[in-house]
Amino acid sequence: MNTRKIQVGPDLEFDCSVAGAPNGVLVLLLHGFGVSRHFWDRQVPALADAGYLAVAPNQRGYSPGARPDPTDLDAYRIDRLVGDALDIVSAVGHGNRRFHLVGHDWGGSLSWIIASRHPERLYSLTMLSRPHPASFLRALAMPDGDQKRRSGHHTAFLEPDAVPKLLANDCEWLRSRHMRQGMPKAATDAHMSVLGNEAALEAALAWYRSSGPRQPLGPIEVPTLYLWGDADDTVGRAAAEGTGEFIKAPYHFEVLPGVGHYAADQVPDRVNELLLWHLSRHEN
Repeated sequence: MNTRKIQVGPDLEFDCSVAGAPNGVLVLLLHGFGVSRHFWDRQVPALADAGYLAVAPNQRGYSPGARPDPTDLDAYRIDRLVGDALDIVSAVGHGNRRFHLVGHDWGGSLSWIIASRHPERLYSLTMLSRPHPASFLRALAMPDGDQKRRSGHHTAFLEPDAVPKLLANDCEWLRSRHMRQGMPKAATDAHMSVLGNEAALEAALAWYRSSGPRQPLGPIEVPTLYLWGDADDTVGRAAAEGTGEFIKAPYHFEVLPGVGHYAADQVPDRVNELLLWHLSRHEN
């Protein structure tokens, strides 16, 4: 696995983990908040060994070379983030060719949108943790309040002092959450090497601060694998189990017992097994 800087425009250069033959079928892996491209450190080599070209970028704001002013919230709108992903596909030489898409957390949100808007571009979709937006919103409105409680940190991220609080005591809030969710310390250290500074965290929180009402997504017409750990502290069972109602294509829902929000870091071998199985079934 190599680190490669991928330029997609005059002011956007993404730090990416890359492995595999340039002519292999592309697998693009998009990380979420609180982690980085290193979330996929065990997946990228495994995909390359299986004959794929795997690319995992530090996304907008996480890469120093792709970090617009975080007070310019227009620069962090969802359409810009989706555009980055498709631009990276083009920049690695895959133009309009089909590819496999893998997303987690915020990267999962982008992946649902790409699958909805551009199904013809994808062989398959693999999702870790993040439920279909319609299932999530339905769970959020349930009277038991479970999903609303799990999503409470989103509001805290909008506060003016959110970054100092996240940076305090060597990023104690993030490190503690990672530990409680089963992430190995070495993985947390790798993510903090990217995210554990004021500039990166301000940019990462701009994803939340720029997020407004979104167009509802219709049914997903791309073969989909959804991996959910039943110890995930941010996604409850109702949102996870309801996702299948919004997939109008071959669909497999896999519950990972005892696994938290960060499955690729916590149980990488199991994620690799399921991911490679899914990809091998959907390349025509």
